[in-house]
Amino acid sequence: MKKLIFSVLIILIVTLDLTFSFQRIQEESLVVNVEVPIRVFKGNTFVDNLTIDDFEVYEGGKLQKIEAVYLVKKMSIERREEKKRFSPQISRYFFLYFNISEYMPRVGAAIDYFFDNVFFPGDNLVVITPMKSYNLKSEALETKSREEIANQFRGILRRDATIGNSEYRSVLKELREIVKIIEAKDEGKKITSREIGDSSPDLYDAASLEEVVGMYSSVMAKLENLRRMDQQKLLDFAKFLKNKEGQKHIFLFYQREFLPQIHPNILNKFMSAYQDRPALLFSLSDLFQSYKIEVSIDVERVKQAFADSSLSIHFLFIKKPAEHKPGLEMQERSDDIFLAFKQMALATGGLAESSANATWAFKRAVDAFENYYLLYYSPKNYTSDGKFKKIEVRVKNKKFKITHRVGYFAN
Repeated sequence: MKKLIFSVLIILIVTLDLTFSFQRIQEESLVVNVEVPIRVFKGNTFVDNLTIDDFEVYEGGKLQKIEAVYLVKKMSIERREEKKRFSPQISRYFFLYFNISEYMPRVGAAIDYFFDNVFFPGDNLVVITPMKSYNLKSEALETKSREEIANQFRGILRRDATIGNSEYRSVLKELREIVKIIEAKDEGKKITSREIGDSSPDLYDAASLEEVVGMYSSVMAKLENLRRMDQQKLLDFAKFLKNKEGQKHIFLFYQREFLPQIHPNILNKFMSAYQDRPALLFSLSDLFQSYKIEVSIDVERVKQAFADSSLSIHFLFIKKPAEHKPGLEMQERSDDIFLAFKQMALATGGLAESSANATWAFKRAVDAFENYYLLYYSPKNYTSDGKFKKIEVRVKNKKFKITHRVGYFAN
């Protein structure tokens, strides 16, 4: 009996030891290589003379061992420094994403510049308009000239910006009309059909102030729904891009937005004049709240998802001037989307540029992305815990501007 128990214990100990050894071998064999595209600038000039010994990379604040650094210029590796050999994928995948409410000639000129100077055989392109997405393979250059392709995409963008945002412009027009009605009621004037376009002035003259204010709130809510970013779509887009090989570049064009606003002095006047009408005061208070802009997505989560996908977003904010409409105060309504897109760009190591000249901003972004370093390191004591690991890259003893993705998920 004792011999049997002893034999069973021996078998159990050997089994446990083999299991432990197998797990240890598995853990030791799990080697993860992290790729970090890096851009280093002195002023606006890319610094191209750095070596592997000039860089330091930290993960979670801990210094890591750099395995290799490659200097890439446009579509070729100019210099290699390897302690461990890698096969960098430097094929290029472009996304031109147009979040614009109207076509602008300088946006068209940016498209011309892209096809004249940026897009080459071997590249892939997706153009995303307010209507749909369009894929273009580099083989298209074999059958059509660059000018023909550019003309085609300019026409597509002009059409899609017009059709895709027709509801947005219609709601904006309705909002402008209601603002004029409210301000006319403040002055005790009758509104004319000439002032409010196709709407019926008699209808608005007959409506009470409460009803018109309610209309304004309802139309404002409709407009905000049209502007709202879909977080799940952004996360799905980041996941889709993570599975694409090569270097992925997103150029995100966003046009400055203005909304017609009831002048605060008029709202204050109404609130003082109608203290005995709580329902109206409540509606007027809601109008003040509607002017507060709230970001509709979890920016931190979206930033991390795009950084994890190892791509670069270049955010181009087109600063068009405000419309001058008699009797209307046009208030900028871009802060929420602007701040979200800017943080997404910076988190991926991309550029955020603001300009009234879309072509100039695009050229700046192109100059920024075409040259870069690819750095590889293997994290110490890597564990697949699903957590976001923060990356920081430094250049020793130098004060350069350095851009790179902020981290990755250890999945």
